[in-house]
Amino acid sequence: MPRELVLILDYGSQYTQLIARRVRELGVYSEIIPGNSSLAAIRAKKPSAIILGGSPASGYKVDAPMPPAGLYDLKKPMLGICYGFQVTQQIMGGAVAKAKHAEYGVATFVIDKPSPLFAGVPKRFKAWMSHGDEVQSLAPGWQKVAHTSNCAFAAARHEKLPFHLIQFHPEVVHSPYGKQVLSNFLFKVAGLKGGWSMKGFIREAVREIRAQVGKGHVLCGLSGGVDSTVAATLIHRAIGDRLTCVLVDHGLLRMDEAAEVVRELGMRRHLNLRVVNAQRQFLGRLAGISDPEKKRKIIGGEFIKAFEREAKKIGKFEFLAQGTLYPDVIESASAGFGAQVIKSHHNVGGLPERMNMKLVEPLRWLFKDEVRELGRALGLPAHLVDRHPFPGPGLAVRILGAIHEPDLDVLRKADAIFIEELRRHKWYGRTWQAFAVLLPVFTVGVKGDERSYEKVIALRAVNSVDGMTADWTRLPHELLARAASRIANEVRGVNRVVYDVTSKPPATIEWE
Repeated sequence: MPRELVLILDYGSQYTQLIARRVRELGVYSEIIPGNSSLAAIRAKKPSAIILGGSPASGYKVDAPMPPAGLYDLKKPMLGICYGFQVTQQIMGGAVAKAKHAEYGVATFVIDKPSPLFAGVPKRFKAWMSHGDEVQSLAPGWQKVAHTSNCAFAAARHEKLPFHLIQFHPEVVHSPYGKQVLSNFLFKVAGLKGGWSMKGFIREAVREIRAQVGKGHVLCGLSGGVDSTVAATLIHRAIGDRLTCVLVDHGLLRMDEAAEVVRELGMRRHLNLRVVNAQRQFLGRLAGISDPEKKRKIIGGEFIKAFEREAKKIGKFEFLAQGTLYPDVIESASAGFGAQVIKSHHNVGGLPERMNMKLVEPLRWLFKDEVRELGRALGLPAHLVDRHPFPGPGLAVRILGAIHEPDLDVLRKADAIFIEELRRHKWYGRTWQAFAVLLPVFTVGVKGDERSYEKVIALRAVNSVDGMTADWTRLPHELLARAASRIANEVRGVNRVVYDVTSKPPATIEWE
């Protein structure tokens, strides 16, 4: 583990992951744990500093999530944000109640007394508020530091201990001085040195992989996506040929994807890579299946079977590598009060138990953008590191309804044209994810002075940070016009192209 660690206690705020990201951006490693974790668990982490995050809960209610008894006795540098402010005062003897005037959105934050937390920050600045409760009086030993027009106690500090509390959210972009405030907490209040970087992470990760694996062998399910590519490259750096990668080609990959993976990772980077052609197996099981959840379950089950069969052919492995990311860990674990299990992460569920293998997950503490940064630090080229996300079930969830093999060819060609035009117009790198969807709809068209009755392709492009929310990308009309024209003219079976302008929520990014 890194020498310096900021531990973030999560109580269910939608912004908790952002806090962790901002701290890492400032050069200090951070981790999120459930806010009701035991004091022993917190001590075991040996945190350099602690941040208490926000929550939809109210600290004065009976069922409110509380930090463990004794947390404040640790006397570690501490920052309470929003609910973290309120629950700290609730525990230490202050008064918290429903606010007379709730604050949601930008407010003017006014500093009343000097504080190292606000060094280099104007005495009045805009800050993002999101609270319906408020602190109405401070506990003994605390002093007021700031206010807003609707909030008498917008910031406070302990008179003796390195404890600071703020009502606004410094982690969001709507708080322009938020990064400075977080930096002040890390370096002026907590006295941290910083310097955490991806190169340092590589050294530490290689050491940990070698320590975990010893002289054992690792099997890796490689999809060609960013996560598995970076994980495999990192593990290969640690243990070399004792890593074997298996790519299961289920017939639902993008155009020429399997060949590209073999070329880039097998031939150029010398990873021990085996490709399993299981197209007949997968497409046969998917025949006639329209329900998207059934598709996902079939693909997941068949993947495990195909992977397991290939592993038995190769030999005995003690470890299974997966490209699990930190958001996967958080979502699967349902950290924090009021948080829900959003998804079971898309990696090779069930395999470790079935095959009696231990997991190697070197990316489990990283966010997506950090994985891309890690890939660049490992020397991977941009066209691999900056690839758009691709769903585990592949094109199966981009063909609405039952899957027919000819439709897969139609969708691959349309998708490839769209991506090609995005690159040509220099919009691929400005878009978080873009793809084509084949709709089970026939429309009337005209081709060569004759009536046509063919299918519809929908194009989708979104911008997002982590996929939790997304907004549709405002692509230039010229790009869309060229992509639509090429698809309708070059892809047989398509005579109409539409563009999806729905954000998430209310829609999801994928159509199924």
